[in-house]
Parts: sequence; structure tokens; C-alpha cells
Amino acid sequence: MSRAPVPDVIGTLARLGLAAVWLVSGLLKAMDPDQTYIAVRAYDVLPDIGVEIVAALLPWFELALGVLLLAGVGTRLVAALSAALLLVFIAGVAQAWARGLSIDCGCFGGGGAVEPGETTYVQELVRDAGFLLMAGWLVVRPRTVLALDDRIGTRRMG
Repeated sequence: MSRAPVPDVIGTLARLGLAAVWLVSGLLKAMDPDQTYIAVRAYDVLPDIGVEIVAALLPWFELALGVLLLAGVGTRLVAALSAALLLVFIAGVAQAWARGLSIDCGCFGGGGAVEPGETTYVQELVRDAGFLLMAGWLVVRPRTVLALDDRIGTRRMG
């Protein structure tokens, strides 16, 4: 058995790392839907019905992304969807910071108003930019080790 090329190993680490992010994030949100609603509402950008829809669907969307990445199914597409969602998250945090809101992002559960000076916007943006780089790698080069894409032929474009 031959060793996997280094870029495939890097891609695998990105795929599994991003899967872990979505699985943990989605699970924490799904376990506390009321707090997820509070976190989404704290951004103050959506009408009430939009907050309800996003708070209800976001945990399950994140979990779906995580499961698909973990299995390595549709890696390029799932990575592109991940990148799009991360850009929305980055824009949300950036606008909250720019508007002077004092909120916790709610990225991994929790969220909502915090005391001024308790925000961690820079860290949240840097972290999400790192996740975005992982997703970008997988969009450009979806080939990874131990992915079902191999078996079902969805990776041939990479």
C-alpha cells in the first residue's frame, strides 16, 4: 500500500477538522434551541420570523455539513457551502463589532448580550478565517484520504 501524497493528507486534516467544527457547533446549538434563538436575535439584523427560521435550521444545517465532511461525501460542494456559511458568520461578527454591539457570537452554543469589554470579536474573526482557509483548500483540492467520494466517484473533478 502506497503512502498518500502530502496534499491529500492536508486535505484530510482540513476535512476532518471542519467536520469536527460543524458537528460540535451544530450539536451545542441543537441541544439548546432557546439559547440559539437568543444568539441569532442578538445580531439584530433579521426580523423575528427570520430569527426563528435561522435559529431552528442552523444547528441541523451545521450537523449535516459535519456528517457529510466526516464521511467525505460531496467534499467540494460541502466545502463551498461551508465557506459560504463562514462568510455569513464573518460578516455577522464584523457588523456587530462595527455597530458597537456587545455580544458573544454564539458560534459554539451560548451567545447573546455580554458586558462591554467582554466581546472577543478579533479572536472570532481570526478563528473563522482559519476555518474558511480549510474550506477553501477543500474547494480547490477536494481529494482526501478515507473519503466516500473515492468509492462513489464524486471526487473526480478534483
